[in-house]
Amino acid sequence: MIFHPSMVILIPAVLLGFYAQYKVRNAYKKYSQVGNAKQINGKDAAIFLLQQNGLTDVAVEEVPGELSDHYDPRDKTVRLSPGNYRGASLAAVSIAAHEVGHAIQHAKSYKPLEIRAAILPVASIGSSLAFPLLLAGFFLQISSLVSIGIAFFAAAVIFQVVTLPVEFDASNRAMKQLAGYGMLSQDEVGGAKKVLNAAAMTYVAATIMAVSQLLQFLMMAGDE
Repeated sequence: MIFHPSMVILIPAVLLGFYAQYKVRNAYKKYSQVGNAKQINGKDAAIFLLQQNGLTDVAVEEVPGELSDHYDPRDKTVRLSPGNYRGASLAAVSIAAHEVGHAIQHAKSYKPLEIRAAILPVASIGSSLAFPLLLAGFFLQISSLVSIGIAFFAAAVIFQVVTLPVEFDASNRAMKQLAGYGMLSQDEVGGAKKVLNAAAMTYVAATIMAVSQLLQFLMMAGDE
């Protein structure tokens, strides 16, 4: 199993993953040092956009870590990392608007978001159980364990695939909001897009990696 030839298909996905991480960190580092013309920090930008969309029941909180920004639909909270919560950079405003985009999706019952939320419990279980089952199945040569492991992993892959439209749509909403309410000048729009596009690339890379691993497991199972 360790040296199965099918592992070759993972190489492009791994390289893309490294490249995506490089791009997002490079873009974030660059534009986190560029102040936005309005001199508004991520917290205030998020609050303003939430209010403009009538989402007065959504909170904005600071969360530890770097690039740990996210929207939690369970308690309707936009959580921003310290640099984006307090910073008045172009990156901070862009990322805050992206997370608000998720809050807008939630409020408007955006179908892909609802599908992702529905399969999250199964995907979480699948991602935690898939590898132990696959390892046990391949080493012990128990085909039923391999099949169950692949099924669990497939659930995690479906979650990754559904995540793509959710993230791209949130970024599109963010750009429309930032431009529509005049929070970015025409000169700043390009930088904001670079930040959000780089972040989106990490999700694309993760999805390609997950699909590649699933194909690898299917090829390995076919050789059993």
